[in-house]
Amino acid sequence: MLNPDLIKSGPGPRLAFLEKAEPPTLAETLVAFANTEGGTLVIGLNEEGTPTSDEPDVKALNTALKEADTLCNPPIVVGNWERLEVDDGMVYALRVPRSVELHAMSDGRVLIRSGVKNRPLGGQEILRLASAKNTGDYEAEVVPGVTKDDFSRKMIDEYLTKRAERTKRPYNGKIDDLLREIGAVSADGKATVSGVLLFTEYPQHWLPQSSVVFAKFVGTTPRGENGLAGYSRREEITGPAPRLIEGAWNMIWSEMAVSAVVKGLEREEKLEYPPFAVREAIVNAISHRDYRLKGRRIEIRMYSDRLEVISPGGLPGFITVENIVDEHFSRNPRIVNGLFQWGYIEELGLGIDRMMEVMAQAGHKPPDFDARPYSFAVTLFNARQQQQPPDWVRNTNHRQARALQYIRDNGLITNREYRALCPGVSAETLRLDLNDLVERNILMKVGSKKGTYYILK
Repeated sequence: MLNPDLIKSGPGPRLAFLEKAEPPTLAETLVAFANTEGGTLVIGLNEEGTPTSDEPDVKALNTALKEADTLCNPPIVVGNWERLEVDDGMVYALRVPRSVELHAMSDGRVLIRSGVKNRPLGGQEILRLASAKNTGDYEAEVVPGVTKDDFSRKMIDEYLTKRAERTKRPYNGKIDDLLREIGAVSADGKATVSGVLLFTEYPQHWLPQSSVVFAKFVGTTPRGENGLAGYSRREEITGPAPRLIEGAWNMIWSEMAVSAVVKGLEREEKLEYPPFAVREAIVNAISHRDYRLKGRRIEIRMYSDRLEVISPGGLPGFITVENIVDEHFSRNPRIVNGLFQWGYIEELGLGIDRMMEVMAQAGHKPPDFDARPYSFAVTLFNARQQQQPPDWVRNTNHRQARALQYIRDNGLITNREYRALCPGVSAETLRLDLNDLVERNILMKVGSKKGTYYILK
């Protein structure tokens, strides 16, 4: 059942609102969700999330869905419509699972979900997505010799607690049904790769490639004196995915340099790397690596001038270094969703954007992304640059300049905070100020209605 609270966040990569079930638009959204991360389609809401005047008719919805199905090639398997009560009305929701097949419209267009829109792919993008689909759904494969009895009850209980905190509703069903629903076990109850990685105490017994290797190097290269290895510490981190994240973070934290600055009369510690950027690099590596590559493990290399997180497997699907900020496609959606419920992923699809933002705010160079056929590396540099005001600062009015400085100091700004910065200025003038910065690609608008806020783009 769809959580009504999710609707308040507005449309996004995994949620679409349609006022009416018109077969062409319905088919486009089905194809886009199936080709990307899956999602939920809600009929009876406008783009702002306001219910339409009349409750949708179920018979008409099913008729439209059948017609839309004829426009999808191959057809997309979905469940039944769910009736859902929202503020001021009733709507119907339809869950669209991510598909292991490549789907197109009857006119040949291949669509993906990009932000709040359905975007057609170009030729090379289609080939990359088709290649990703053809490699199979490895995280859903059964691991020989493992059953759900090998799952740790402690890990399952921890997952249920974190999931209830995020969804604001406890799970009251059968555990076996939940494990099957989230893909931790197959239809006949056998443990899958994602289930082993999330819920067993020591996944490395069956999947030795799933550990993480940490190395701290003395200088800027792996080589030390006389051709010997230049690392001062080398550790292997094992355990289920959530413990890998915690272990990798603790390892980096223990080796991270801390400096001190004085602001006013207070002493403030300054870390070598922004914590969010480090955590995001770790989480991305563990959730998106290619677990089919059995001879490679995630490597974290800490040099004197940089931190490298190297993940086995190239970028998935249609993702490239050029579009990595704007697009989202996961090789392992079940693992991603598990870590999202655990709280290690704050908001799906926005992590890379925020990583770049916090690095800039801390005065560091942007992260470096190196995509190769069988690996993907993220490099964070620890040297801080002298902050220079961007060129566009000269082209803003004094109110906008105050807003931009506020965002640099606090990470984001809301409409309410902007009004507090500029008392006596009309709300419409301030709205136009922010819209102008969005249109000029200086700010990015996130959320909708009362949940709207702005960050540096």
